[in-house]
Amino acid sequence: MLKTQEGVEIHDLTAEINAKLDESGIRQGIVTVFVPGSTGAITTIEYEPGLLQDIPDALERLFPRGIEYGHEMMWHDGNGHSHVRAAFLGPDLTVPFKEGRMMLGTWQQVVFIELDNKPRKRRIILQILGE
Repeated sequence: MLKTQEGVEIHDLTAEINAKLDESGIRQGIVTVFVPGSTGAITTIEYEPGLLQDIPDALERLFPRGIEYGHEMMWHDGNGHSHVRAAFLGPDLTVPFKEGRMMLGTWQQVVFIELDNKPRKRRIILQILGE
């Protein structure tokens, strides 16, 4: 369970996922990483300080807070931008793995991105398929 704060918050899940793959005893296959909800996202990035700032900045330029969203008109909860950002990034990712480790690029990590305007408790679901 991830406890997050409001705003864009990025969590590196790579080590935890690889540990679960190793524990599973499955040596090769695919793992799907999924976050339930409509204001969080799963993707890959190079988890480094520059991108940890660039990602929130880019999301603000593309999907700014403070403009009119239809979601706001319906629910008045202040997070229309969060829903749109999550829809574009997506709630899941499927990665091949071999010998109990994801086959990621040298500088690539799997991350969860919190996008909501309030703290959340997030559950990340893994589905591991293989042999």
